[in-house]
Amino acid sequence: MRPLPAIASAPTRRYCSRMTDAPFDIFLVATPGLEAPLAEEARAAGFTEARITDGGVIFSGTWPDVRRANLVLRGATRVLARIASFRAVHLAQLDKRSRKLPWAELLRPDVPVQVEAACRRSRIYHAGAAAQRVANAIADTVGAPVAADAPLRVMVRIEDDLVTISLDTTGPSLHKRGFKAAVSKAPMRETMAAMFLRQCGFDGSEPVLDPMCGSGTFPIEAAEIALGLLPGRERDFAFELLPGFDNEAWAAMRRPPPPRDTPLLFHGSDRDAGAVRMAEENAARAGVGAHTRFSRQPVEELTPPEGPPGLVIVNPPYGARIGDKGPLIALHRNLGRVLQARFAGWRVGIVTADRQLAEATGLAFGPALPPVLHGGIRIALYRTDPL
Repeated sequence: MRPLPAIASAPTRRYCSRMTDAPFDIFLVATPGLEAPLAEEARAAGFTEARITDGGVIFSGTWPDVRRANLVLRGATRVLARIASFRAVHLAQLDKRSRKLPWAELLRPDVPVQVEAACRRSRIYHAGAAAQRVANAIADTVGAPVAADAPLRVMVRIEDDLVTISLDTTGPSLHKRGFKAAVSKAPMRETMAAMFLRQCGFDGSEPVLDPMCGSGTFPIEAAEIALGLLPGRERDFAFELLPGFDNEAWAAMRRPPPPRDTPLLFHGSDRDAGAVRMAEENAARAGVGAHTRFSRQPVEELTPPEGPPGLVIVNPPYGARIGDKGPLIALHRNLGRVLQARFAGWRVGIVTADRQLAEATGLAFGPALPPVLHGGIRIALYRTDPL
């Protein structure tokens, strides 16, 4: 493992190249609060050196590892290739050292790029000016057009005068699997759902039920995990626009393995008929329609499906204002009563922004997990042992 060094002298710098097999740092952007389960997932996927760092997970790898990480990881938001690091204390220095990077090996002259920068505790403090210097270096050395809506993104981070330049190899966020055309009002992102399932101990060997399923994210994600389907199997990625991209090698890498056989079904219900319809359509697009079941019913009518006990996981409404709490407390209390009365042997996971709402269920929760930032709201997962 080679962490980015605090470079001591001006001439010392580090960069990766597409022309060699030398490893470089690969950074997995995590949803804030879900770094730990993402690190666990990365190590389980064969990235054995993966460790938690500020904002995500990092490990050393090569370009095939970049492609595989995008393809197989369920919890990462995006995958960044850290292509260079060096010190710069003023814009002229940033300009000079940016121009020495092997941009022709990393970018194509016919593919537009966008450049973003962030500065923190550094003598270079103007992010816009820093982004412009790197953009000029790219335009002047490789000739790639620079545009705000370009499909490729170069990210510049300057912290304590250390410049880190990364290439976003993902494109649209990895939660966009390519199947969910319909979403409910407050959809749970697939990346978050996968990590919450992991934190509940789900590994694909038990049924899952979401009694407020919305557009079906939890049951669909659980079914995909059980079947061994690759999350990136159908979507496109930014790394396909890089020079020397080997389409045949990529096609071989993402050739689907035979689906694992499972007798299990993954269930969702909702009192909204429109949500149930959306969930069914999304499951069909994801190829898990035969392994999911959705129904319209209120919580009061909820009963366990046939088969062994498993996991109830739910993201109930939690409101944004104190005045909304009364009906929500009643909803959570009712949910808790139903689960305790009818779901013996099942574990429960509840995602909410308010501990009082979780406690209103009357369920006995285990140790608290770190809060997770979702749409500007801090939420948390509350878990039980088998009821």
